[in-house]
Amino acid sequence: MPAGAPAAGSGAPPLPGDPLVLWLERLVFGHRRAVVAVAAVLTGVLGTVAAVRTRVGADFEGMMPSHHPFVETYRAHRGELHGLGEAVYVALESREGDAYRPAALEELRKVTDALLLAPGVDRAWVRSIWMPGVRWTEVTEEGYRGGPVMPEAYDGGPASLEALRRNVRRAGVEGTLISRDGRSALVFAPLLEGEGAPDALALAARLEELRREVEGPDGQRPFALHVVGFPRLVGDLVAGARQVLAWFGVAAAVIAALLLVATRCLRSTALVVGCSLTAVAWQLGLIGLAGLPLDPFSVLVPFLIFAMGVSHGTQKMNGVLQDVGRGLDRLTAARQTFRRLFLAGLTAILTDLTAFAALLLVEVPAVQRLAVVASLGAGVLLFTNLVLLPVLLSYAGVSPAAATRSVAGAGGGGAWRPLERLAGRAGATATLAATAGLLAATALLRPDLRVGDLERGAPELQPDARYNRDVAFLSEAFGLSADRFAVLVQTAPEGCLSHASLVEADRLAWALQQLPGVRGASGLPDAVRQITAAGFEGQPRWLTLSRDQAVLNFAAQQAVTRNRELFSVDGALMPVVAELEDHRSETLDRVVAAAAAFAREHDEPGRRFLLAAGSAGLEAASQAAVRQARWPMTLAAFGAVILLALLALRSWRAVVVTILPLAATTALCEGLMAWMGVGIKLSTLPVIALGVGIPDFALYLLAAQLPHQRAGLPLEEAWGRSLRFTGRAVVLVSLILSAGVVTWAFSPIRLQAEMGRLLTFMFLGNLVAALTLLPALSWLLLDGLSRGGAAAPDGAGEVAR
Repeated sequence: MPAGAPAAGSGAPPLPGDPLVLWLERLVFGHRRAVVAVAAVLTGVLGTVAAVRTRVGADFEGMMPSHHPFVETYRAHRGELHGLGEAVYVALESREGDAYRPAALEELRKVTDALLLAPGVDRAWVRSIWMPGVRWTEVTEEGYRGGPVMPEAYDGGPASLEALRRNVRRAGVEGTLISRDGRSALVFAPLLEGEGAPDALALAARLEELRREVEGPDGQRPFALHVVGFPRLVGDLVAGARQVLAWFGVAAAVIAALLLVATRCLRSTALVVGCSLTAVAWQLGLIGLAGLPLDPFSVLVPFLIFAMGVSHGTQKMNGVLQDVGRGLDRLTAARQTFRRLFLAGLTAILTDLTAFAALLLVEVPAVQRLAVVASLGAGVLLFTNLVLLPVLLSYAGVSPAAATRSVAGAGGGGAWRPLERLAGRAGATATLAATAGLLAATALLRPDLRVGDLERGAPELQPDARYNRDVAFLSEAFGLSADRFAVLVQTAPEGCLSHASLVEADRLAWALQQLPGVRGASGLPDAVRQITAAGFEGQPRWLTLSRDQAVLNFAAQQAVTRNRELFSVDGALMPVVAELEDHRSETLDRVVAAAAAFAREHDEPGRRFLLAAGSAGLEAASQAAVRQARWPMTLAAFGAVILLALLALRSWRAVVVTILPLAATTALCEGLMAWMGVGIKLSTLPVIALGVGIPDFALYLLAAQLPHQRAGLPLEEAWGRSLRFTGRAVVLVSLILSAGVVTWAFSPIRLQAEMGRLLTFMFLGNLVAALTLLPALSWLLLDGLSRGGAAAPDGAGEVAR
């Protein structure tokens, strides 16, 4: 059963138990010291491994769909796509004056030198107005003439500065290496691939150090540095992941406080929290032994495992509290609790594992790694919570005063009476009508629910993050787009330089730039046209693709000396790059549809159009993976709960009553996402599986209600008994699970914050739906179950029985 099934009361006589459970009970409690010793040794070993080998990282390869054609295309050709590979863009902004001041140019020189010396940078292709390879050319009566943009005799004087301005205009780098307003200058640093590839975290640290040097420790220097690129994004993600990991202590303290307030038993609370922390330590140790890093997805799992451990432990603690309160000694109470709750706890954890396994249907390594890491944690709970905790409780016992209060307060007084009335005709009718109205309102929001990101900037970070502000600055100042969609034209060697291939690539660029959301599209044909015209005194009529192959070859070679991303070394591959306004799903859908249609119509032997590369191409692949996995994953999660409900309740009507509150909460969650402007994507897709599979409170309550109905009690009284003996534990488990994930909402990483908010809603929403909708649906479908007779004994109908 899902995590946190309510604790069984001990009002009923002890059950004889399953033979296997009785054998396990004798084995465990007959060797209590061995159990504690094994646990201590494992905790020492795995805790040491966790302390030494746990590392936080960010793996963008792992966030790409493994087998999507776009990703396979990118991986097959990324060594040839220099401009579309990993690179760093560094913009130096002058807060006072423009970029042509001697002080600003000297600062730009230092930044350029720092990037040239940075490890992993492809020095030969660094571009800046200080680099001698950045040149200007012009056509005169004597022929071509040119030189480096930075005058060779530059001395900072007025004449040198004027020559620099003139060279910038002649080189055509306004809007690329010098901002359109003249206040900022750009350094473009491509990164090496393969063996020379940089350590992203080390490079991110160097870039941050460079920023502090430029801006000053207090940020008061007259310059600002804006850095965009993969290493910088990795650095921000890892910093955010470490920050949210620091919230683990806050979450643990809140959960412990909730448990202590609910039970007022310090020693048993300490044992439950301690066993849950032990489970987390073992999980991290196993992750370390497997060599897996904690990425922005999986770094959240320890929070969830801890909350699940506490919710499972709450069952054991409450069982012992009530048995001790009724006069049993601590060892007998622990053994009886083990006997009653072992199968329920085992089923609960197996259901959690099923929910995690549903995430394996998402063919994205980061999400699948989350499923594996979570499954390891759930597997550890099989020992720490089902075996170790009852043994420790048999030694430490519980507070006698807390045990007495537990028995006295089991009924809950009159707190449940308003909810009991919902099982009557008037209450049920009102509840069903209100639910129908709420779902109808939610249905109006569903058309606004989109697949993918709805915000600009890096989707992994918050919209106001420094990285996204830097992206916005480069977009405004230089017209650079962070969302580039590349279609690769593949031919035989040197085939990209043929007239026919250049014409087809030009037609594709024209088709893409007509689409809404596309700023422009460019490729080798544009550069060839410009250079061809320059060779004919800049005559506009020569802005064309010549049929003379010698002219095309010359223009292409001239073009690639300025921009090596225009085609591959062997001339067999050239990208057509569309610069997008954003990576929203509607924008990407339009571009993918247009590019795919063009490829279908224009592919021919010897020339193919391959989709896709660039950040937008990979984002389109991720969105396609989400669409493909969304419904299979959701159906798998619901299917697991349906199967469990059939096994536990043995009634299709009861299964319907159990599933509908879950379905209603899921629908409301999707409506909330549409209202909040949160799309269905890699960070929000797991919410459905986890929110359905972990806290099925309706099943717990109904399993406690049905035996009373079958024994003859009227529905309202059967529902009331279920609330009094199960409701308190259900509420406590919901609060514990919510407290375990709500701190994620404060993460600077957007995917973590969104998962935290939505999971909190799912855990609390499932609680509210179970407490309100379940009695109303029972009145509608299960009222005929009560036929008169004796009531079931207190606690006999609970799931743990």
